[in-house]
Amino acid sequence: MESGSEGLSQAVSTQSSLISGLPDDIALTCLARIPRRYHSLLKCVSRKWWDLPRVAFLPQKHNLAETWIYALCKDKSEQLCCYVLDPNMPKKGWKRIPDLLPSCSKRKGVGFEVLGKKIYFLGGCGWIEDATDEVYCYDAVEMHGVKLLPCQLQAIDGKMYAIGGLGSKSSDPHSWDTFDSNTNSWASHMDPNVVPEIEDSLVLDGKIYIRCGSSAVSSHVYAVVYDPLNGTWQHADSDMVSGWRGPAIVVNDTLYVLDQSSGTRVMVWRKETREWEAFGRLSSILTRPPCRLVAIGKKIFVVGKGLSTVAFDVDKAANMDGVLVSTSAPKLPSDDDVISCKSVSL
Repeated sequence: MESGSEGLSQAVSTQSSLISGLPDDIALTCLARIPRRYHSLLKCVSRKWWDLPRVAFLPQKHNLAETWIYALCKDKSEQLCCYVLDPNMPKKGWKRIPDLLPSCSKRKGVGFEVLGKKIYFLGGCGWIEDATDEVYCYDAVEMHGVKLLPCQLQAIDGKMYAIGGLGSKSSDPHSWDTFDSNTNSWASHMDPNVVPEIEDSLVLDGKIYIRCGSSAVSSHVYAVVYDPLNGTWQHADSDMVSGWRGPAIVVNDTLYVLDQSSGTRVMVWRKETREWEAFGRLSSILTRPPCRLVAIGKKIFVVGKGLSTVAFDVDKAANMDGVLVSTSAPKLPSDDDVISCKSVSL
């Protein structure tokens, strides 16, 4: 009887373990090494694996985190759609995330930002639909979306900033809002330096910069900067702003801008000398402006029309007659316009 009882106990223990014959802590270490592209298949192997909330977080503890790129696009029917790219397997190309934006796919001016492991789609309006303050959230870990609550977005220090744009409930165009993920709440603010029509934004040296573009009477680029430490907006330095004439990205505290006025040329801002410097050109065969930028580590990805994608390492990129040596991903048979690109690490 004792022998039978011990056998039954062992059988129950084996059935409840994540991997037969292994302690759960070792099993979790093994599961952490499953490439992210196979995570959606975990439920086909074991329901226990799929239900584990820790599996997607363990890779970071073992320095095995993978970063994917998400692109918000507009297709030929003017509807919003979202694609994802595994940069470790660029030859596989971009994959469309099905049925991601059912409630806001036809809206204009939808904000797009990442906070932690979640992607947020904010606001927007339609031809017969007024501006809304709804927020739609996609969880990259669980791979599903949800509407959270009944412009231009930036995330910094665990908060998300919605700057500019016009709302149906506010007549003041100089407003901006902050979302705190810890309290899941919004707070509204106003400042005369904030304008509703914003063309681009970035975070540099812990401050948020927004670019408002050239005015009708001047070719100068107008930009303001927000300092979270004192909560104030001020005019940005004119020498830095003068070269900010395209999509921008910050890599290792260095600002890069893609000048698309004639081909695609990468410019870099040298803070030490307060000057803009030509970093190199990209092949006109590989790029399809208008493009957006996203960075992973020291590598910059240039994503253009139809999700044409070119990548180069800022430390390793060589110049051949002024053209940057780069890699590319297969083009999609589409002419989707890219609105914004973000990266998420799991």
